[in-house]
Amino acid sequence: MKKESAIKQIKETLGPQGWSNDPDIMAPLLTDSEGGPQGNALILACPANTEEVSTVLQLCHQANIPVVPQGGNTGCCGGAIPNQTGTEVLLSLRRMNRIRDLDSTDYTLTAEAGCILHDLKHAAEEANRFFPLSLGAEGSCQIGGNLATNAGGINVLNYGNTRDLVLGLEVVLPDGTLWNGLRRLRKDNSGYDLKHLFIGSEGTLGIITAVTLKLFPLPHTSVTSCCALSNLESGLSLLAIAREYSGDQVNSFELLPRIAMEMIAKHRNDLRLPFPSDEAQWYVLMELNSSRKNDDLAALTETILEEAFTKNMITNAIIAQSEQQRNQLWSIREAAVEVQKSEGYSVSHDVAVPVSKVAELIKLTCERASELLPGIRPYPFGHVGDGNIHFNFFKPDDMTDIDFKGLTSKIHTLVYETVNELNGSISAEHGIGRAKTDELEIYRSAIEISLMKAVKETIDPSYLMNPGKVINQKT
Repeated sequence: MKKESAIKQIKETLGPQGWSNDPDIMAPLLTDSEGGPQGNALILACPANTEEVSTVLQLCHQANIPVVPQGGNTGCCGGAIPNQTGTEVLLSLRRMNRIRDLDSTDYTLTAEAGCILHDLKHAAEEANRFFPLSLGAEGSCQIGGNLATNAGGINVLNYGNTRDLVLGLEVVLPDGTLWNGLRRLRKDNSGYDLKHLFIGSEGTLGIITAVTLKLFPLPHTSVTSCCALSNLESGLSLLAIAREYSGDQVNSFELLPRIAMEMIAKHRNDLRLPFPSDEAQWYVLMELNSSRKNDDLAALTETILEEAFTKNMITNAIIAQSEQQRNQLWSIREAAVEVQKSEGYSVSHDVAVPVSKVAELIKLTCERASELLPGIRPYPFGHVGDGNIHFNFFKPDDMTDIDFKGLTSKIHTLVYETVNELNGSISAEHGIGRAKTDELEIYRSAIEISLMKAVKETIDPSYLMNPGKVINQKT
């Protein structure tokens, strides 16, 4: 089939509301949230249901047209952005936003891939159930994108990554074949668990069109505290006693460096910090939650913090006394991400190490970065409770952005080499996308890369699904 004929049939299948080549409509979809390289697309396809997705992929497969799936476009690694050639179809799932089923007895929710994460969480809460995936972008990110990148967020410590929240998937394969694996089973040991091939695959093996998710009892009590740490290692000690004392009810455990508090004070004077920005070098935001109505988490949190004071783990602490105060504390965590853009260009990383190695990772990386560039400003923060650190760097005050950008590759190598020494991962929750394909081949073993390519070439031998992402293009 010729490409022109395939595109014509795609337009006819989707109807006037289901496609566009208007530059103004397409422009916001051709770069990601990090402002990476601008892409281009042959056409924007917006199917309204699974059958239309299947038809589009079948036509593209027959005409040898590459397809780039896109959800809410909140990614950071270029994983949902077409290349600059203008030869790829950009396929958005935004019109597929129905909740197909919510079963309170089964504790399951089945939804289409274009559903906004916030809307899923709200639907679960209305049914007195809880869906724990929580991200800064949850007001715009789509569950299909969360699945494609195996998103993490602030609740991983207690509930796991997106992968751990999935019971079944519906997927359209590269040739348009539909696999309906929307099972609600808690136990299913009948052969390979195929859903895990597609979760985290970033749309390189097929397009996830629907998912059956696990729900949980709605938490009745949440208690949030913010602590000033005596030193970096004290954070891990505090996490350990909090898990022991609470019976593993620690829901979130987020690390913030002094530089984050200073930038928030500088760029967000509308926010009230719990302590002076120079109170300590390191801070932790900790939250315990419980679905049991009679749990006194406030008293338990006080006990944990008293123990931490006694053992000189913390120098100061505050416990939120109301929902408003709780929201104010979490606003500080959200602002720690936002203010970085106000500060200027940074070299960013999303890495993971064993939890016990977090302090070592931060200290080693900061030392090596300072040797590479005296005056560099490290900004490590994030989900210390599960070993996921967002390790970013800002230029010295007396350096230009252009000169600093010239060191980006060296800084990446420094971070990734340190992570590798500590048996970590170069990507914790943001994925590989286009940005880290070369690094993936360096820091994963030859057998792992060989197996990944074997899976790719079995399911998508023509490399038509999201080409150039995760796995380097076949040559």
